[in-house]
Amino acid sequence: MDNVTRRRYLAAAATGITGVVAGCAAPQSESSAPGSSSTELEVDGDLAGESAYTQVYDAIIDSIAQIRAYGVESPRRAGEGTGQGSGFLVALEEEGDYIVTNEHVVSGADSVEIQYIGGDWTTATIAGTDHYSDLAALAVDHVPDDAVSLSLSEQTPVVGQEVLAVGAPYGLEGSVSQGIVSGVNRSVDVSYRQFPFPNVIQTDAAVNPGNSGGPLVDLEGRAIGVVNAGGGDNIGFAISAALARRVVPALADDGAYEHSYLGIGYREVTRAIVEEYGLEEPTGVLVSGVDPNGPAEGTLERGDVIYELDGEPIPDRHALGTYLALETSPGDEIDIGFWRDGQETTVTVTLGTR
Repeated sequence: MDNVTRRRYLAAAATGITGVVAGCAAPQSESSAPGSSSTELEVDGDLAGESAYTQVYDAIIDSIAQIRAYGVESPRRAGEGTGQGSGFLVALEEEGDYIVTNEHVVSGADSVEIQYIGGDWTTATIAGTDHYSDLAALAVDHVPDDAVSLSLSEQTPVVGQEVLAVGAPYGLEGSVSQGIVSGVNRSVDVSYRQFPFPNVIQTDAAVNPGNSGGPLVDLEGRAIGVVNAGGGDNIGFAISAALARRVVPALADDGAYEHSYLGIGYREVTRAIVEEYGLEEPTGVLVSGVDPNGPAEGTLERGDVIYELDGEPIPDRHALGTYLALETSPGDEIDIGFWRDGQETTVTVTLGTR
């Protein structure tokens, strides 16, 4: 079976970033537009001598691109340079085909070029970027005939599931590394960014410079995340597909995405804090400060311990960031349950915009 035939075992189940596929795939129609369908892989039992990783790789590689961005801003030093990273093709329901990558790969670029695995280069236009999620959407001039857009998975990744990171580490296009999901729902702090990235997936699949913006895929060929950082010691991170499904269509439509803003600083509730504040257990988040001009001003105070939002338990800072990122929008009213001076209290806050 050649690569093109194998790719057509990718299910064209639903056009659009929210499409999800269940069960076996049907071959793609010959009349389907290239790159217009989200996909899921069917592993071919006739290829018993082939690794399942090989089949995933062969099925999606035409949709992976190496990115070069010229005149980019450097967050770590003054001046401009050339950014290099990875990206992958997605089909948005109303907007068409876009390349998803990281904001830090193309931030401030004067021009962007992409190269598919087949070797052909094409230009791309930055449709939108989002600093807070490290995501960007690129409008492309050319899509390979054999490319079938990846879907952003609607399934929640679980610790231990096998994944592949595909991209161009150190400019070595078409590279793949294998690993597992090492952790989910992480909050990742970056020194030059004000807010942590929420709902991040941790993996031990090898991630190196140049992998940024490439997909982290499951063994059905669905993107469960957008690789954005390697932490060393077999620790890599990816922005979750759940967050990308919210952000990317807005970037394609409007060029930007608005994030909810509560306007507090917060810390984990440690055993020492439990003892200091007379709490029953180390759960929730401690309010360490309140923005005097923010939404929570006048309702929350330093020393409050938040334990739920809209009735959903908030056991730690990761849960707080994830809830705000995935379940709310600016202007929403949320009920905040918290402890103050040993008493349970609930207030309603209207969220602002970062």
